[in-house]
Amino acid sequence: MRSASVERITRETQIRGALKIEGRGRYDIRTGVRFLDHMLELFAKHGGFDLTLHAQGDLDVDQHHTVEDAGIVLGQLFSKALGDRKGICRAGYFVLPMDETLAVVAVDLGGRPYLVYEDKVRTRLVGDLQSELLEDFFHGFTTHAGANLHTKVLYGRSSHHKVEAVFKCFARAMRYACSKDARLKDQLPSTKGLL
Repeated sequence: MRSASVERITRETQIRGALKIEGRGRYDIRTGVRFLDHMLELFAKHGGFDLTLHAQGDLDVDQHHTVEDAGIVLGQLFSKALGDRKGICRAGYFVLPMDETLAVVAVDLGGRPYLVYEDKVRTRLVGDLQSELLEDFFHGFTTHAGANLHTKVLYGRSSHHKVEAVFKCFARAMRYACSKDARLKDQLPSTKGLL
């Protein structure tokens, strides 16, 4: 079983996380930002990952440090759990409708961090989450997971649906990208010979 634990302690946040890639969609998420908790819960459920993430941050200052550092820890968890990445499918994508909203996410776990993020959210808050921080969350993830991640909401009305569709797509794309290809079990998914 591919699993990892990470602890990130700074002057701004204290975060402890654990991940099991071949999980059963179980989660224990507590960041102090309830909408972010909800998104990470559905990420675990739809990805089939077991995920624990407990964060204490300087929310009296702003949500930024907590949200960004949660993304960093999630990226570190995946990077550590994937190990040498031999035999993984490496790339995955998913397209998901959520009522009036349609989103697509594509990910490549090839070791080259890059983010393209477009959610079309035009409100300052989605639930209790500052919506502009979603890009910071995903940037933290891509940098520390060594992932190339493209997310795009094609259309929609509800800000809640837009963000939820992104996280569900993210979960399903990661589920496939992390999965093992039995035919290539001893090989890196790269012609370069390294990721």
